[in-house]
Amino acid sequence: MHGPELLLLLLGALIVTAIARRLNWSAPLVLVAVGLVVSFIPGVPEFELDPHLILLVVLPPLLYSAALDSSYLNIRANLRPIGLLAVGLVLFTTVVVGVVAKLVFPDLPFAAALVLGAVVAPPDAVAAVAIGRKLGLQRRAMTLLVGESLINDATALTAFKVAVAAAAGAAMAPWQGVGLFLLVTAGGIAVGLLVGVVVRFLRKRLCEGVLESALGLLVPFGAYLLAEEVAHVSGVLAVVVAGLYVGHHSPRGRYSTRLQDAALWKALDVLLEAFVFALIGLQVSAIIADVDLDAALLLGAGAVLLAAILARFVWMYPATYIPWYLSKRIQEKEREPHLGQVTVIAWTGMRGVVTLAAAAAIPQDVPGRSIILFCAFVVTVATLLLQGMTLPWLINKIGFAGDDARQDALAEAQVQHRAAQAAVTRLDEEVEDVPDHVRDQLRALAEHRGNAAWERLGRQEEENPAAAYRRLRRVMLSAERDEFVKARDAGEIDDEVLFRVMRELDLEEAALSRE
Repeated sequence: MHGPELLLLLLGALIVTAIARRLNWSAPLVLVAVGLVVSFIPGVPEFELDPHLILLVVLPPLLYSAALDSSYLNIRANLRPIGLLAVGLVLFTTVVVGVVAKLVFPDLPFAAALVLGAVVAPPDAVAAVAIGRKLGLQRRAMTLLVGESLINDATALTAFKVAVAAAAGAAMAPWQGVGLFLLVTAGGIAVGLLVGVVVRFLRKRLCEGVLESALGLLVPFGAYLLAEEVAHVSGVLAVVVAGLYVGHHSPRGRYSTRLQDAALWKALDVLLEAFVFALIGLQVSAIIADVDLDAALLLGAGAVLLAAILARFVWMYPATYIPWYLSKRIQEKEREPHLGQVTVIAWTGMRGVVTLAAAAAIPQDVPGRSIILFCAFVVTVATLLLQGMTLPWLINKIGFAGDDARQDALAEAQVQHRAAQAAVTRLDEEVEDVPDHVRDQLRALAEHRGNAAWERLGRQEEENPAAAYRRLRRVMLSAERDEFVKARDAGEIDDEVLFRVMRELDLEEAALSRE
């Protein structure tokens, strides 16, 4: 893939993403569909996939960004179900798909069939999480999806390495494979913690938020390379653990760093996700051209697709309900799992970037490589389009809505009241020779913030005082901006003055517009 082609791909993917968002459609699904159509247009250059580019340049920042935004406490509280999904389900799917692939492709060695199973085992929750957030999926379901997507890549890539080694002729006993998995898992966690501690130490001693954000850009790549190339352990887990550690401690950092990081990683996520999902669709015509397309291959790929989808359902229900019914401790901590929620999570098995990269990384000497590659892309594209397009309908049909928003509002109001009291107390302690109007203004601001959460909680239909305050203050800020822009255009002030004032006004509006 040359520079002009890469730039064209990125630009086209961003345009499609912008149109999809404007129409309130799922951007990942639209990108795959558009890429699929474009790949069959004569004259369109072939976008060859470099697995090293995906695994080193694309995957680490996407995982790191997701980990930064994830709740370490929620993941820790749901570690058992996340582990059953991210480890148990991945290994179960690997074996099930491997057995089915061996049955429908008798000439394919079983080790090579397991390679296919490992390739299609890990779901990518990007599309599912985007749909779930838009439709108000319960927080626990979102935590399970995000936690699974953060960890299952490491499981699948480790199983992939073991299966590829066996398919290439390397002898490995089952216990050796288990030992290798435990080693790379523990090593990846250790490297991630080390990187997270070092990064936090450095960021606390840097003098500017810009430098902290610049350092943050290096973290996913550094953690991945340190784990994979130096320690020979799971780079994916190292990136995830580093992101969870840094994200958990970010509230103790500088506000400027948090503002910059949020904008930086959101922009990078949009760019990389657009690139990846467009690339998935663009690969289809090239994959089809490399195989002898016949009824046997299509039926076999369909069977593999069905096995990958059904394996998730077969695993989900027992893995969810058996521990709950057998353990009184779990029953005391958790409510009985909602059947609809379990069904929705079982249907969120869309494959994505890891399947794409792993399939392209299969060595040429692995028997049946072209068949494995074709089946992997069938599973990826079909699950993205089939499950992704029907997931909103399923969520709306089941119609289970939690009270997370109400509970959040109540908890925020209670803590905000205490925070306002603490702020006023600190103000009284610090006041020395301060004009009365300054003290009164600061006290009124603290009381306003303390009351705002209660007002939002109690008044849902009409505009409450806090909302009116924010609306009117935004109008005032807009008027101030207009005056400064006019002054700049008239030559009364320099651009440097305008930029400084604009940043101050923008920060105030950002505080008003907090989500």
